[in-house]
Amino acid sequence: MEWPLVLVLLFGGFLILVLLGVPVVYAFFGVNIAWLYVLLGSAGLEQLIRSVYGSLALFVLLPITLFIFMGELMFRSDVAQRVLDALDAWLGKLPGRLSILAVVAGALMSALSGASIGSTAMLGGTLVPEMRRRGYSKAMSLGPVLGSGGISIMIPPSGLAVILAVIAGISVGATLIAIIIPGVILGLAYASYIIARAVMRPEEAPRYDVKRIPMSARLWMGLKYIAPLALILFLVVGTIFLGIATPTEAAALGVVGAFVLALVYGGFSWAGSRRAVMTTARTSVMVLVLLAGAEAFSQVLALTGAHRGLADWTVNLPLPPILIIAMMLVMTLILGMFIGGVPLMLITLPIFIPVVETLGFSPLWYGVLTLLAVEMAQTTPPYGILLFVMKGVAPADITIADVTRAALPYIGIDAVVMVILIVAPALVLWLPGMMG
Repeated sequence: MEWPLVLVLLFGGFLILVLLGVPVVYAFFGVNIAWLYVLLGSAGLEQLIRSVYGSLALFVLLPITLFIFMGELMFRSDVAQRVLDALDAWLGKLPGRLSILAVVAGALMSALSGASIGSTAMLGGTLVPEMRRRGYSKAMSLGPVLGSGGISIMIPPSGLAVILAVIAGISVGATLIAIIIPGVILGLAYASYIIARAVMRPEEAPRYDVKRIPMSARLWMGLKYIAPLALILFLVVGTIFLGIATPTEAAALGVVGAFVLALVYGGFSWAGSRRAVMTTARTSVMVLVLLAGAEAFSQVLALTGAHRGLADWTVNLPLPPILIIAMMLVMTLILGMFIGGVPLMLITLPIFIPVVETLGFSPLWYGVLTLLAVEMAQTTPPYGILLFVMKGVAPADITIADVTRAALPYIGIDAVVMVILIVAPALVLWLPGMMG
């Protein structure tokens, strides 16, 4: 069977099942199992069992569970709220301070919880009404919360980055290090836009009296709450960068640090720990089942020659290679409006990574671009999931049109940053190249 027909039937079957209401994980796994049976009969199913076990019984997958557990511990022990209070004290009378705090809060909550949807729902229902009460415009209230999701996956520890590395077959440690500089650029771009807009249009972000906090108190809050969190980030990121620990070992150090912080701040409880363990177990099982489906998908592509056929066809297109990369990213962005981040990577990366390698580009560089495209898709009109989440939790006077208009500037910033990373791949690859 020709490879184009194989891809059409694969994706067609998957989309039909999803539209019929079948959960993504079952639809993805089911279609691939059916194809393996058609191609190899019962021998294909036996081979699938062996290969799935081999693909999941890997040491490199442990950081996924450990990062989720670390985030759950910090999220449930009130550590994140204390850090936000300390940051709020440092912002003072900065123009657009609540909008900047919303970006920081959203990024922090998303990184700790591992879900930008959850943080958007929480901040949309709590911080946005407070910003509106203080006279902030709809755009300056909604936009920063929506945009913060793009930063969350660019902040180690990022569970989504680990999943991408496993699917793409690239180094987990290098991926976690590679997202740092793009994340910093994205955060600075957001903050610069907010401050500039607040200065040029002060009526959209009115200044208000802020309780003056002495410098000594701010230093103490920073030392007490921000410094320990920075230490945990060093345990996770710094040890990988210096070559002291593997990603799995670094993730384990992060869990120990989160336990210690919870104990020191008095946020530890057996009930909270049990909830953290159960949530971690449920999320980890879901991710592992999806990765098992990805293994089946890869086998189908290999048996039919679809991935190699697509790569060869792409290379022979009369287009510049960088334009082909851009087309794949646009396709990822469009698909991401309808499909969640992890399923989207499971579908696209096994097909696109061979193309990237055949064109002579770095899979690590393309992986970071994919992460940004996946998160952009969640706020891209008309079907970005975060748009509807925000509409559901925002004050009653907020319409879906307001949410969409608020998201557009941040989508534009994401696009500009993506173009910068495409033009200057060293921004992604330089830091991993310095790893010990």
